[in-house]
Amino acid sequence: MRDDYEFDDDDAFVVIERQSPGIGSFLIGAAIGAGVALLFAPRSGIETRREIQRGARRVRNAAQDAASDAVSRVSDTFMEARRQVEERIDAARHAIELKKSQVTRAMDAGREAARDARVDLEAKLASTKAAYHAGEDVAREAHETSAARAAARRTRRARTTALAPDEELDEI
Repeated sequence: MRDDYEFDDDDAFVVIERQSPGIGSFLIGAAIGAGVALLFAPRSGIETRREIQRGARRVRNAAQDAASDAVSRVSDTFMEARRQVEERIDAARHAIELKKSQVTRAMDAGREAARDARVDLEAKLASTKAAYHAGEDVAREAHETSAARAAARRTRRARTTALAPDEELDEI
């Protein structure tokens, strides 16, 4: 930012600082003004003391009123903030309870679905086992039937081969 401005070292320049006036400056000015007014007042000492006492009472009453107002505002602000925090806590508790209820229902539904799936699977497994055993029995019977047929064929062949030489003798 300093590069944007070119200054000659010989040129004079003015620096302006800004400060916001505060209540402290006002009170100091008021106290100085009151002191000057007392010094130049055309009253006697007794009258001046009475006036100072009255002024002090007014300032004290004004300070008490201001303090009372400040306490009231702070108290009201605190109570409002507390109410809002309690409302938010209640809303958060309600939301947590709602989510907890939803999770519980979802878990229960999941367990029920798992139980149903298990029952279905066990029924299908039992059905498959029964079909397997029935197929096994059919296969065994078919094998036995096939073995019996093979044995019958061997027996017929053996008879045929055993009779064949005798038949050849008859033909001669």
